[in-house]
Amino acid sequence: MALPEFRNEPLTDFSQDPGRAAMTEALARVGRELGREFPLIIGGERPRTGSTFTSWNPSAKAEAVALCQKATGSHVEQAVAAAGRAFAAWSRVPAEERAAILLRAADILRRRKFWAAAWQVYEVGKNWAEADADVAETIDFMEYYAREALRWARGHEMAPHPQEWSELTYIPIGVVAVIPPWNFPLAIPAGMATAAIAAGNTVVMKPSSDAPANAYVLHEVLEAAGLPEGVLNIVTGSGGEVGDPLVLHPRVRMVAFTGSKEVGIRIYGQAAQVAPGQIWLKRVIAEMGGKNALIVDESADLEEAVAAAVVSGYGFQGQKCSAGSRLVVHERRYHEVLDAFAARVRDLRVGPAKENFPVGPVINERARRTIMEYIGIGRHEGRLVAGGEPGDGEGFFVQPTAFADVDPRARIAQEEIFGPVVAVIKARDFDHALEIANGTEFGLTGSVFTRAPEHIARARREFMVGNLYINRKSTGALVGVHPFGGFNMSGTDAKAGGPDYLGYFLQPKAVAIKHR
Repeated sequence: MALPEFRNEPLTDFSQDPGRAAMTEALARVGRELGREFPLIIGGERPRTGSTFTSWNPSAKAEAVALCQKATGSHVEQAVAAAGRAFAAWSRVPAEERAAILLRAADILRRRKFWAAAWQVYEVGKNWAEADADVAETIDFMEYYAREALRWARGHEMAPHPQEWSELTYIPIGVVAVIPPWNFPLAIPAGMATAAIAAGNTVVMKPSSDAPANAYVLHEVLEAAGLPEGVLNIVTGSGGEVGDPLVLHPRVRMVAFTGSKEVGIRIYGQAAQVAPGQIWLKRVIAEMGGKNALIVDESADLEEAVAAAVVSGYGFQGQKCSAGSRLVVHERRYHEVLDAFAARVRDLRVGPAKENFPVGPVINERARRTIMEYIGIGRHEGRLVAGGEPGDGEGFFVQPTAFADVDPRARIAQEEIFGPVVAVIKARDFDHALEIANGTEFGLTGSVFTRAPEHIARARREFMVGNLYINRKSTGALVGVHPFGGFNMSGTDAKAGGPDYLGYFLQPKAVAIKHR
């Protein structure tokens, strides 16, 4: 029996009950669990190392969220060995059974979605809508990749041959290292891990040290769905102590990473090294940064464009690789758009994520310090029209900030800030706007607001990004609708949530049988 056609998980309306009441109750319930200690997950074992670190609530920096183990290279060795043992059995489990586990996991998470969202509110400072969307995306990944596992398992029809019968099948590749970021603390770990698992591989995950508790949310859901021990292993700790040994391990077949350009380049180079005893060249998915432009031409609906620019630039405090951190406006509409944009930015309210403010905290003190340094640079490279100061309160708050009259080559227009800072840039015409938009080393997302068909056509041809949006925001890619991944220094061109993605976790095998 065929599965129903894939549909994206609906988002929650928090403007009224029952969503509001359910989230309030979940926040209270998870609040009582804060500070709990999590073990490593290695096969069927739950070891503690005797040395721990703490993840903190960025809205209230003195509040501990989770106590996690500091793993070592020895624990990485154990985890890879456990994943290798599990692979022998899991790789032979029929795709239908693997898909069934993911579908059960999606159903379990659907019933626990407010609980999962509450962990994000506390650990990374997402407001309710952002956390809810993250959980919905996680459900989407599980549902979509379950269906994709069945599709890829059918193989590929070959051309006929008069003397032979042939087939092309796709088989699992082995142990996959998953190294996710903190900003989508459930969806991105789940997306990479469930793709690997759906394809028949096993996983060793090193979560971000800023969001480790959310990795255990994923494990708890998959375990409840019946995922065998050893298929998903979790080792927490630093990049040097855990990440490097994991990437370099000769029995790791593939590395799936999402994070900064700098770390992605480092992992890409490490994975290219062939260690003694390694019998393959490792595959790498590296999803990295962006410096995304939202273009507004002279024909655009300015109300829609400005609203989208604010959401794109300041949703989750600009801590998205897809964030619209450059607003490029045709000179005829520049002052009109700038005035409306700056006014909306100044009206954004900043406060704790638990209280569901539109703008919450940035992830930690280091991030706040870096963002404030860029704001200092911006004061010399542009004209401050909104924000520019740290926010008030007990968390890592930064006021939503905008700079006008920024040169396209300025640092704040070229470097990924990963915070609530937008550079507004004037374009002479649409040619110039496209030149500005393409004028960085990145190529992840972009938006164009226009009523001109010829501008839409040119943007489709010439705006060099992996995800181009016409007359909508640059964030909020939907699984199965907007396969996500970018060009150039934005990554290795893999499209998460798309029909090609599972192919990265499989290897093709051709078999030909000669007729007797």
